[in-house]
Amino acid sequence: MKKQLLCLCLLMLCITLTKAQDYPEMISVDGGTFTMGDTEMEGEKNEQPAHEVTLKSFKIAKTETTVAQWKAYCRATGRKMPEAPSWGWIDTHPIVNVNYDDAVGYCDWLSETKDANYRLPTEAEWEFAARGGNLSKGTKYSGGRSIDLVGVYDANSNKQTAAVASKKANELGIHDMSGNVYEWCKDWYGDYNSSAQSNPKGSASGLFRVLRGGHWVSAASDCRFAFRYYSYPENRSIIIGFRVLLSQ
Repeated sequence: MKKQLLCLCLLMLCITLTKAQDYPEMISVDGGTFTMGDTEMEGEKNEQPAHEVTLKSFKIAKTETTVAQWKAYCRATGRKMPEAPSWGWIDTHPIVNVNYDDAVGYCDWLSETKDANYRLPTEAEWEFAARGGNLSKGTKYSGGRSIDLVGVYDANSNKQTAAVASKKANELGIHDMSGNVYEWCKDWYGDYNSSAQSNPKGSASGLFRVLRGGHWVSAASDCRFAFRYYSYPENRSIIIGFRVLLSQ
């Protein structure tokens, strides 16, 4: 009887872990005020001027959306997987070859499934989380001063993505916000201004959506949490993925 009970408990644990793999684990980020952008004049002009931003609390995914999580979406909706990268689909790696609308579609499905408000993070929310929120230690990479410890980039990637959370987390327990894949943000790309802002949403319109975080063939300097990039929203690429945010 004890052996049967133990087997049943192990089976239930396996089922729970499998279900957890299907959906992102969320990390709470308490609201606060921070200086957004490059403050040391080391970065690109589009990271300036540095400006004060105040955000309300939210939750953000511990990792980038994985292949396994995207497969769960495809199973539930009958959607086909995107074109596979050269290394194939590995469940623990971030999903790639998804454009902006693909990412929004996943958020919409997750919202319906979990009865909650999932979406892409704004650029300000993304940077605040990458910095470590109110616990930030002020390092230029998300989680530390050494990119090799916290990020997957050109010098250590073996020319492909890596399993999520294979590098050190930042102060909030969030992984891979420096490197692995670029992450879609909700904002249209536009210039910064110097005025203080509360819960900014970026430009009202534009040609490009914001990308953040650097990727597996980025130089180290492009994996800084202040680094900004952008892409046409319809673009699908083996260097672009996303992570979700849960509004509170």
